[in-house]
Amino acid sequence: MDKIKEIILNIESLKNDQRFNEAVNIIENALIKYNGDYRLYEELADIYLYKWELEKWLKSINYALSLNNESATWNYLKWFILLSQDKILEAIKYLEISNKILGNNSEVLRNLWWAYTMIWNTERWISILNRALILSPNDDLITEDLAMALIWAWKINEWNWLLKKIWKQIMA
Repeated sequence: MDKIKEIILNIESLKNDQRFNEAVNIIENALIKYNGDYRLYEELADIYLYKWELEKWLKSINYALSLNNESATWNYLKWFILLSQDKILEAIKYLEISNKILGNNSEVLRNLWWAYTMIWNTERWISILNRALILSPNDDLITEDLAMALIWAWKINEWNWLLKKIWKQIMA
């Protein structure tokens, strides 16, 4: 096992015990020797997110992403933070990156739909949710979101079809 993985396992254990200060000390010491390893910055960002220290979190995650911009998880989490700061268009960019890296993850797609509702891009709503429902056909939240999107887009025939599908599932 590589040394960074050992350090991260130790950090994860400390985080699980909510011993965040000890975990941060270990990360800071490890960064002296392994300052180019994005995983340490991700661990630090994870602690800051848990403690809701958003400025520190954003600095850590930005640096981690500069070292490895192919992290779907951190692109996804950056979306969440930017969204909480009302930076919707910038947030969507990171959610799109996460979706591309993960190859159409149904939960990411569901959140992408929600992000597009915030800017009223109704053209994207239904196609995104249809894709998500194909990936997770039994997901009640995606089904409900699609029903809402169809109502908002005045696509009554598709909405009726979805209601019939839901009714068949309930009756089965």
